[in-house]
Amino acid sequence: MAAMVRTVWRAGARCEEILEAPRREGVVTIVSRRGVPRAAVVAVPEALREPPALAELRGSADGCFGDGVDFVAAMRDEWS
Repeated sequence: MAAMVRTVWRAGARCEEILEAPRREGVVTIVSRRGVPRAAVVAVPEALREPPALAELRGSADGCFGDGVDFVAAMRDEWS
């Protein structure tokens, strides 16, 4: 896989080209500021290109709010 190094200033000027290169040509672009690498622009893996179906998210927030009934009751009481 080829790699290109760009400064922040040049990356801003060629943003569209830099964002398309990983998908189209397999090129990784390293963006640097004052000679220090700050970011890499790479292609998104196929598995991450499609958002998850709503059913796949079921249960993903378990435990985030404690007991759901208590959480909703507290929110409702706040507006009473």
